[in-house]
Amino acid sequence: MIENCDCLQGFLMFRSFGGGTGSGFSALLMEKILADYGKKSKLEFAIYPSPTVSTSIVEPYNSILTPHQTDVCFMMDNEAIFDMCQKKIEIEWPTYGNLNRLIGQVVSSITASLRFKGSLNVDLNEFQTNLVPYPRIHFPLINMSPLIAKERINHASYSTAQVTSEVFEESTQMVKCNQKRGMFMASPQPTYSRQSLR
Repeated sequence: MIENCDCLQGFLMFRSFGGGTGSGFSALLMEKILADYGKKSKLEFAIYPSPTVSTSIVEPYNSILTPHQTDVCFMMDNEAIFDMCQKKIEIEWPTYGNLNRLIGQVVSSITASLRFKGSLNVDLNEFQTNLVPYPRIHFPLINMSPLIAKERINHASYSTAQVTSEVFEESTQMVKCNQKRGMFMASPQPTYSRQSLR
């Protein structure tokens, strides 16, 4: 399939770090891709084991050994997304379908510039260049705003300032971590609306 591509930009990988298939087989697959297509960009969307909820005893080991194979790794964890669904979207008992819809929305937002024409569009190499200042710092923090319950969507209105400030709140991040202990080197905030910017 790769040989049939006219202009291969790179690879998008979706996996979980915790389980055997997500960390084991996908790590083997990434080694093969690295060996055969080392110079192509590799972006990864990964479900990282959450700090308090664990489904497998080997999750901590797998998560340590797996994440350093791609150029950019967008990490998320089920506990953080579950909390977003409960507290922000007001879903009392979120299902994996609810969690997957939020993940799908994130992937769609991040890859929109690859799929649609526009003056600010980028390719996979520019993603890597803009998001990764140093090769070892390749884990962008994903936050999502605004998150509004379906029942309140017609009555809620957000200004640009409100959306921007909400992006930096811990309640909107898709990984449980203390962002105050780190440092922001950049903050790309793709915004999509029906109105033209011109």
